[in-house]
This record gives sequence, structure tokens and C-alpha cells, in this order.
Amino acid sequence: MKVAVLKETQPRERRVALVPDSVQRLVKAGHAVVVEAGAGVAAGFPDATYTAAGATLAADAVGTLAGADVVAMVQKPTAVQAAQLAAGQVLVAMLQPAQSADLFATLAQRQVTALALERVPRITRAQSMDVLSSQATVAGYKAVLLGATALPRFLPMLTTAAGNITPAKAFVLGAGVAGLQAIATARRLGAVVSAFDVRAAAREQVQSLGAKFVASDLVSAGAETAGGYAKEQGQDEQARTLAAIGAAIPEMDLVISTAAIPGKPAPRLVTEAMLATMKPGSVIVDVSAETGGNCEVTKPGETVEVHGVTVLGPLNLPSLAPYHASQMFSRNVLTLLQHLAPKDQPLTIDLTDEITGAMTVVHAGQVR
Repeated sequence: MKVAVLKETQPRERRVALVPDSVQRLVKAGHAVVVEAGAGVAAGFPDATYTAAGATLAADAVGTLAGADVVAMVQKPTAVQAAQLAAGQVLVAMLQPAQSADLFATLAQRQVTALALERVPRITRAQSMDVLSSQATVAGYKAVLLGATALPRFLPMLTTAAGNITPAKAFVLGAGVAGLQAIATARRLGAVVSAFDVRAAAREQVQSLGAKFVASDLVSAGAETAGGYAKEQGQDEQARTLAAIGAAIPEMDLVISTAAIPGKPAPRLVTEAMLATMKPGSVIVDVSAETGGNCEVTKPGETVEVHGVTVLGPLNLPSLAPYHASQMFSRNVLTLLQHLAPKDQPLTIDLTDEITGAMTVVHAGQVR
């Protein structure tokens, strides 16, 4: 199997799909890896580290793609990159299936097979391929750091010669992977942390990290999908959720909102009216900004101030820690490639396989 690693060209993207350690493992297994020159530089992996791992460098995308069986990327290809893919090649990337109809049509026309990394099923044997979880870990960590930087106060309790400093109160909305990492990070920085989620499994996870679980009475066993994601709420449930958040939020200094529903806009959990009840100088970091945001006033990619509250809408948070984000992403991709082409076996796209079939969005000229 020949694997091509393209340089990312999407805005704000600094990660790389495969890092040298993963390349070395592929080469040792008998595969060939071609890396576009400069592909790993922004993530902290110079070209020399790839050649040392056994990869071949190519000067441009065309040279990288020539003869490749698999094309590995972080973000979906641009129109120019998609037009360079050849029939029979297998594209592995985060493809944003809900917003990529035109791309999928192009890939189908070019007879390219495409696997969307977002669609890794949440089953035990696919956990090591789950890029959403690995990258959410980075997002939750960085969100707290951004919030701490924007706050006009310390997070931890401090005892100084000038007197005692009370700890800040942090509130995390959504206790998935990003939310749990945000809780752990805020706790390590010394904040008093509370969290909210509607899923029954979240309460124990939140409490195990030393945070207070808010509105336990709203937890429902039917609030999550079979894959562990939160379900979209009905009107009555939404009203109760907003009331619980509205009651808790006036005390908070920092709010990290991470709630998401796969394939749908982020649920609105913080209204503008709630901001008016918060303390001046409070900060909200809306991790869900890319899918519309949990906060009513969030502007993706911007920082706004409303009623004295600073609201950050960061995009592509994992790319703010590209070295480790790339390492984790690369391990996910490596495991997937090992699944598609087990030792001493050819690359196979088996649509009856519960992992491969779930991830394949384009195959044999058809959008699936």
C-alpha cells in the first residue's frame, strides 16, 4: 500500500494527518509513504523527520498523489485538491458530510472512495480510530486556557501578602470528551468547577473529576443515542434546561460551552438575557462555535462583548496545539489504515464491515 500525506491548505489548519512515528510504523510494515514537502512543519515536524522515518518527500501535491492508494488528510480537500485525486484512490479525512454535497459529487465522478473520519462508529474496537474524541480532548484543554487568558482575574485561590484571592467559578456545559477535559483543566488551574449535561452517564463522570453536577433532576436515561451522544431535546425539555442554566450562570466567572449534536446545529443553551445576569468581566468560550454556537450572541471566529460579558467563538481549537493534536490524530489514522490493510493483506474496502461501511461516504462512483 502506498500512502500519500498532503499538506493542509484550509484556513487555520496547522495539523498534519500522519506524524513521523506513524510513518515509521507503516514503513516497517512494508508500506510506502510519500509526504508533500512542508506538510508537517506547522505542527512541529520538519521534513527531515519524515525522511528519517522512511518517507519519501514530494515537491507538490501532484507528485505526492502519483500512484498513491490512500490519501491521508486532516481537513477535506479543496476543489483543486479534489480534482487532482485519481480513480481508485481512497481518501481518508474529516469530510464534514453534512456540508460536502458538492465535494462528494466530485469524488464520485472521479471514482474516488472517501472515508469520513467523523463517522467512526462508537464501538469498542473502533475507539482507537475516533478522531472526534481525540481532537475534542485538545479543544477542551485549549478552551479553558483561552478563557483563563481573557478573564480579568485569577482562576485559583491565592494567599498573598496583599490578602487572599478567592478562586474563580467555572461552569462547563456538556460533559462529553471536550467538556470532561475542560473540567479537568479548570480544576488543575484551581477553579471551582460545576458542569451540566442531560445524559445520565455524565453525572458520575463529572463528579469523578471533582466538579459539582448541576440540575441532576434533568438527567434522563433517554437523553443519549446508542453511540453516547446527546439527543435533540423537545420543547419542554429545552425550557427546563434553559431554566436550570439560567439559574446557575449568574454566579459563574468562566463558562465553557461544549454541547453538540452530531450532524445538527449546536443547541442554544445561553441566551442574551442570561448574559445580562452575569457578572461584568465574565467570559464565555463557545467551543461549539463552528456549528453555530451554544450561546445566542456567539460569532464564529470572533470575540464579542455583550452586557459586559466577553464571548469567544474560537474555530479549530485543536489546531492551536498542533503538535500533540497531530500525534493523536495520526494514531487514529494509523489504526484505521491497519484495519483497512491488515498485516500482509492488500487494502480492502469492505462495505459489510461495521467500521469501514459506516465511514464510507463515496464508493464506486456513488455517494452513499
